[in-house]
Amino acid sequence: MKRILLIATGGTIASKQGSKESGLTPVLTSEELLSYVPDAAAFCQTDTLQLINIDSTNMQPKHWLLICEAIESRYADYDGFVICHGTDTMAYTAAALSYLIQNSPKPIVITGAQKPIDLEITDAKTNLMDSLRFASHDKAYGVTLVFDGKVIAGTRAKKERTKSYNAFSSINFPYLAIIQEDHVLFYLDDKALLRSPVRFYHTLDSRIALLKLIPSTQASLLTSIASQHDAVIIESFGVGGLPTYDSGDFHKAVEQAVSQGKVIVMTTQVTREGSNMSIYEVGKSIKQQFGLLEAYDMTLEATVTKLMWILGQTKHPEEIRSLFYTTINRDILWHS
Repeated sequence: MKRILLIATGGTIASKQGSKESGLTPVLTSEELLSYVPDAAAFCQTDTLQLINIDSTNMQPKHWLLICEAIESRYADYDGFVICHGTDTMAYTAAALSYLIQNSPKPIVITGAQKPIDLEITDAKTNLMDSLRFASHDKAYGVTLVFDGKVIAGTRAKKERTKSYNAFSSINFPYLAIIQEDHVLFYLDDKALLRSPVRFYHTLDSRIALLKLIPSTQASLLTSIASQHDAVIIESFGVGGLPTYDSGDFHKAVEQAVSQGKVIVMTTQVTREGSNMSIYEVGKSIKQQFGLLEAYDMTLEATVTKLMWILGQTKHPEEIRSLFYTTINRDILWHS
């Protein structure tokens, strides 16, 4: 029987209704969460750890490092790990842990719910049961997000619905598996390809900013943001490009940022199919001129957390470029 560690961090799954003024607040403990899925004892032995108890809106990089540390210090004692988490920043946490814990032959599963687990009608019990079941499977490995019967690579998850039970989708990559009742059906069964030993990382650079373009964004905003951060991700339109307005020139703003050693990454506001700046002149010329990085088919969550991880390891431009285009937990499939 597999031995699983259930790590609770708060979120809706652990929430109860407070006063009418305060709304839902995470209060249930890891032991209480486990008590709602007694049937899991038939296929795994589960220990619990209450690490933090916060609304995931308050999740920060320091918490990701705390989760990583908790898993690393107990890694030899368990066959798998399940992390209960709020849904709002769950995709960021799944991506961050994909970079902080690499090549894990043991499954590290993140899950949560759209409704608290103590309600009569809720998705929480099913999601928690599915996660424990998946974490107990011999074929499971690495960092994944399990929700609504779907298993998603940690770098490919995105919350696309705010209220529905099928809140998360796998972006630009197939689901790894689905869970139906007591069966796990794998679409990708590639654990045998895992060659390198597990590696834990302990440093993140949180000085990463996001600039989402709208049809009026001024180049001075990029200059201001870049001055306060080590890297800026620019969410552009369509397949990617930067506008030139009479009131300001993004080319000059990018040139200034790059000359100061800032990392600029181009991505798209469009959720699916990714960027390709080589298609239009508004993207191709500036990318070639300044050697900008491009996220291609990566999710925003993966792009953000991968940059935090990379800049936590190195500030050397060529090393940054090499690591950014290195595939980790299925995060990027193509680039030029």
